[in-house]
Amino acid sequence: MSNITVEDFFNIRQENIIKIKEGKENGTKVVGLYCTYCPEELILAANAIPVGLCGTKEEPITAAEETLPRNLCPLIKSSYGFAVEDTCPFFHFSDLIIGETTCDGKKKMFEIMDEIKPVYIMQLPNIQDLDTTFALWVSEMRRLRTKLEEALNVKITDEDIWAAIEVINNERKAAKRVSDLNQMDPPPLSGEELLTVIWSRSFTTDKVSLTNMLNEFADDIEKQAVAETNAKKPRILLTGCPVGLGTEKVIKIVDDLGGNVVAMENCTGYKTLELQNDTSLADPIEALARKYIQIPCSCMSPNPYRLELLDRMIDDFKVDAVIDLTWQACHTYNIEAYTIQKLVREKEIPYLQLETDYSTSDIESLKVRIEAVLEMVE
Repeated sequence: MSNITVEDFFNIRQENIIKIKEGKENGTKVVGLYCTYCPEELILAANAIPVGLCGTKEEPITAAEETLPRNLCPLIKSSYGFAVEDTCPFFHFSDLIIGETTCDGKKKMFEIMDEIKPVYIMQLPNIQDLDTTFALWVSEMRRLRTKLEEALNVKITDEDIWAAIEVINNERKAAKRVSDLNQMDPPPLSGEELLTVIWSRSFTTDKVSLTNMLNEFADDIEKQAVAETNAKKPRILLTGCPVGLGTEKVIKIVDDLGGNVVAMENCTGYKTLELQNDTSLADPIEALARKYIQIPCSCMSPNPYRLELLDRMIDDFKVDAVIDLTWQACHTYNIEAYTIQKLVREKEIPYLQLETDYSTSDIESLKVRIEAVLEMVE
């Protein structure tokens, strides 16, 4: 047995800060990104390190509100606060920041962030199944390739991209494999453990080693006999806005109240894990475009794949109830909750939408509402 633990994944972030600093001293470039629509494959093909920058802490928000509106999504404010305070080492070491137009708040924030560090914006189409929008998305992938070559002073070949595609395909398969462990009954991972493993992936400097680590972790769990417990915990699926370590309060409340978040559909969870690049295509840029346009974010209109994915996950993970988390001022996820609720009601299981922010001020009211849902589970 390899004895890889959840704590090993928790330590990835801190360990890789040191590795990135050492890499920078040796000329390695770092590219920061805020969204799963940004193709990590192109960054790897440029021989650079992709790092996640999405803000998941409350502390930087006060600094952000000196510039940004108070009634803005906490994720946007946290992200900008880290940048303006220079308290995120991954932002500090980034040579280039890649943003995207998933929401109006983020794209306007990126304009201001560009005063701190160079920010490149990908123009994301908001519909997935039109030839014209796909052509736009392909052109955006080509434009990003050119920008990376210019900004990082490298040449990205098709062979480089195909090699990176294989790396990312394998990493996604391994992450999905770990997530799918919780289809077991009882699930081997708590909600906080699952979040720690899956979220920590965005801070590694070595995707191949990470993939091996994920697979060894899954091997260990599959070899262990999971002891049956007398008390069956309600199995909860978390959907909605992204969460990370620092914004896991809903997951922690579920765990503390005797439930278990066995699956997370959001973009820091399962949403992207089954999407693979088609290696049978001749053009790697087209392969990237076809993969990334399928991501079922609420910025897409309509967004049928999210419904299809949730429908399958509810069955595959034997879900007892669904919690739909919306960060305050995230209008697309807030409105799409109407459609998600209809789907869940048709599955005849309890549904709860929570609108909150990064603070702890509403912890007690959240506990009351979540406890009520858990009590509805037979």
